[in-house]
Amino acid sequence: MKKIFLTAIFTFACLFAIAAQAQTAATAIKDPVAVSLRMLLARSRTNTLGAISAMPADKFSYKPTPEQMSFAHLAVHIIGFNNGLCAKAADVAAPKVEEAKETDSKDKLLEAATASYDFCNEALSKMDDSKLGDSIELFGGHQGPRAMAALILAGGWADHYSTAAMYLRLNGILPPSAQPKK
Repeated sequence: MKKIFLTAIFTFACLFAIAAQAQTAATAIKDPVAVSLRMLLARSRTNTLGAISAMPADKFSYKPTPEQMSFAHLAVHIIGFNNGLCAKAADVAAPKVEEAKETDSKDKLLEAATASYDFCNEALSKMDDSKLGDSIELFGGHQGPRAMAALILAGGWADHYSTAAMYLRLNGILPPSAQPKK
C-alpha cells in the first residue's frame, strides 16, 4: 500500500511539473505526449541511475523479503523494460545487446542500465504523436495502441524508481531524489 501511495505521489508530482511547464509556454506544444515522455525520461534517468550507483555492490543480491526480487533483478528488469518499451513507443528497432543477468557485476549492470537510458533518449527523440493510435503488440501477443507503450513507460519508470528507493532506504541509504539540493 505504501509503495502504491509513493508511486502515486511521484507520478502526480511529475505530472504537475509537466503541466506547470506547459502552462508557461506561449503556444501549444506540438506532440505533447512525446514531449512529456522525454521530460519524464530525464528525471527517471537521473534518479534510477543514481539509485543503482548508490547501492553498494555487495547489496545487489538484497531482497526485503524472500518473495521480492533482488536489487540486481530490478536492475536487469529496468534494462529490458527500457530497451523494449522505448522501441515500441517510438516505433524503432530495439537495440541488439547482450542480455543482462542478475549475476553480472554492479559496474556491468550500471553500464547496461545507462545504455538502456541512452537508447530511450535516442529513440524518444525521434518520436512524435502521429503514430500513437497504431495497434502494436504490447506483451504476450496482446494488442493495444502505441500510446499504451508510452503510458506504461511513464508508470514503469515511477514504479522502478520507487522500488529502488525503497531498497536503498531499507539499507540505510538516502535515495537520489531525497538528497539535499547542492
